[in-house]
Amino acid sequence: MNTLPQAFVDRMTQQLGDELPAFLRCYEAPYLRALRFNPRKPLPPEALETLQGLGTPVPWEPAAHYLSVESDAGAVPLHEAGAYYLQEPSAMVPVAALDPRPGERILDLCAAPGGKSTQIAGRMLGKGLLVCNEPVTKRAQVLSRNVERMGVTNALVTSDMPERLANRWAEGFDAVLVDAPCSGEGMFRRHPETRAEWAPESPAGCARRQAEILDSAAQLVRPGGRLVYATCTLNPTENEDTVAAFCLRHPDFEPEAFSVPGADAPTGLLTCYPHRMAGEGQFAARLRRRGDAEAALPPDTSLPRPDRPRLNELRSFAPDAPEPTALLGDTLVSLPDCPDVRGIRVLRMGVHLGTLKGKVFQPDHAWAMTPLAPALPRVPLTETEAARYQAGEALPVPETCRGWVLPTLYGLSLGWGKVSDGVMKNHYPKGLRR
Repeated sequence: MNTLPQAFVDRMTQQLGDELPAFLRCYEAPYLRALRFNPRKPLPPEALETLQGLGTPVPWEPAAHYLSVESDAGAVPLHEAGAYYLQEPSAMVPVAALDPRPGERILDLCAAPGGKSTQIAGRMLGKGLLVCNEPVTKRAQVLSRNVERMGVTNALVTSDMPERLANRWAEGFDAVLVDAPCSGEGMFRRHPETRAEWAPESPAGCARRQAEILDSAAQLVRPGGRLVYATCTLNPTENEDTVAAFCLRHPDFEPEAFSVPGADAPTGLLTCYPHRMAGEGQFAARLRRRGDAEAALPPDTSLPRPDRPRLNELRSFAPDAPEPTALLGDTLVSLPDCPDVRGIRVLRMGVHLGTLKGKVFQPDHAWAMTPLAPALPRVPLTETEAARYQAGEALPVPETCRGWVLPTLYGLSLGWGKVSDGVMKNHYPKGLRR
């Protein structure tokens, strides 16, 4: 199980030559982890001191630090509060190459489980539109959950095939990221079991699907926009050869040089080998589409608008609530820059504010997780109390509290509670309880 496939080693010998011994030595060392902080949920110094195993900064992502393999940072309340995302260090390179900016329209075409989407969101700072798409429904649900946990306010989460999105939203995005399904050679250290699943013919099969996805992605980039293609594999068939074939099929695209702290890509193509960069195997290519035009996303005209009773109850609940822009099912949502979603399967749309249960407004957990949570009373919790809250327990609170409140940990909202007679009844979603 732990032996590298011989055909893989033979090919890497051709690719790396004298560097092969250094490359193979990496597989005798532990894999590398990282933690990427959420810029929209900053932590005070006393919270940072509680995180075990936090190491040096990751060079190519300002919000990230290396994390020890033994750290329990993924199992503490701050993780569920969306304070950070655990992500492999090299997996942050493609977003650095994409260089997302506030106010842009950006598409992450193969987005689950959400590491790169939430990294993009961190750089957009809630401004512009981020579409996070995952064709596989179960994976899209995980993606939607992570977007919610990280408190992203400007995301549209969809679950559809790339070609359907291309038909609906042609030339609609300033930048598109294709983190394509691949043979996974870059994960051989982190997930040794994948070595047994790999075969010499795996790259060719993956390359055919990657070409189809890239052809759809090309239609989605506006003239003058950029496309980043990424894999977590190391072979030329899925990487350099796939990019070259794409450029032949789409001569209006060409590789564009880029740099990230710690690495330069003068040809527009970068392979992150674990013996050269502190991370697992990764590939990223940045392409620019010739021309110059604005992103052409038709506005949403298909979803029903909030009716007066729902608006009145929302304002009665929280006068400072974001302006709802549509109804998604029975849920009031707010996403001002929403494209036409007719025929597209939508899982999440901006900020889910809540629903009307009879004549009573019921706030949505997603709203509490965002920086746009309303100015209702906060109930500070200790870490132990926060863990109990996330397990679904009711908690005692000062008798001066009444009604809906936001329990917090180090200033970060954890969800909703409703207080009566000195007890905060728990409204943490049952499906999320730990």
